[in-house]
Amino acid sequence: MANIASSRKRARQAVTLNAHNSSLRSRMRTAIKAVRKAIEAGDKAAAMQTFSASTSVIDSIADKKIVHKNTVARYKSRLAAAVKAMA
Repeated sequence: MANIASSRKRARQAVTLNAHNSSLRSRMRTAIKAVRKAIEAGDKAAAMQTFSASTSVIDSIADKKIVHKNTVARYKSRLAAAVKAMA
């Protein structure tokens, strides 16, 4: 445990920030799962609509630097390719 007051405060802040970042990361994963679920259902229109909605969620989390921008680009690229490949 930290001994200095400022380091104790920093430790408290780190717990709060970690909880916030975890919730945002979870939100991103949920958006990705929603697109994958729509793709598995086979409805291309719903998949495209879900993809466009989840893209904004994913981008906002990249802007906050919760996840690296290249990771986000990879997720979006793979999801877009999967939606495009639907018959």
